[in-house]
Amino acid sequence: MTRILVVDDEPGIVRFLTRAFMAAGYDVESASTGLDGLRRAGEQRFDLVTLDLLLPGLGGMAVLGALMEQDPSNRVFVLSAAGGVSERVRCLENGAVDFLLKPFAMAELLARVRSRLQSAQGGSAPGAIDVGGVRLDSVRRTVTVDGRTVELSSREFLVLAHLIARDGKVCSRQELLSEVWGLAFDPGSNVVDVCVARLRAKLAGSLIETVRNAGYAFVSA
Repeated sequence: MTRILVVDDEPGIVRFLTRAFMAAGYDVESASTGLDGLRRAGEQRFDLVTLDLLLPGLGGMAVLGALMEQDPSNRVFVLSAAGGVSERVRCLENGAVDFLLKPFAMAELLARVRSRLQSAQGGSAPGAIDVGGVRLDSVRRTVTVDGRTVELSSREFLVLAHLIARDGKVCSRQELLSEVWGLAFDPGSNVVDVCVARLRAKLAGSLIETVRNAGYAFVSA
């Protein structure tokens, strides 16, 4: 099972990431300080480390440097609210595989994480996910279906990314509202249904299934 280490001192963020990663099928551990994160990464092998920059004691940038010195093959994904251009460039130059600013859409994070893990295994090109004839590039924000470019709105792209990240698993309307729109569930809202209907029309296929009284699922095979 793919293993992810979450290094962040905000309990709410740790719970949020842990639930999402476990739902996506990953094994997750966490550390609330840079030193603890370094210790855990040194004792065990993780496929990916998510790292906040604003940590108590040893800061995230120092942790990144130590992780890369500890093992250059470590894959570190920086998730931080501190992220000017200079910080992002510095993290990437120092070995981070990606950088995403807080707050972020979980759909985009899961798509990027999956992409980074695939590229580590010699799969898709960095930033791209290939599944069921669909190529979703989270860096260029483009989607192609069987080689045909599909123009999607930002919201449609995030919904598709979230469904693909949960390939084969049912995503409820409440989950999509929370992760993509950032809204509490409103039983009277039909924004998810409208967005999915548009996606289906643009994808021109049966890749997104409706699961009665449950939600939607992306089915790649």
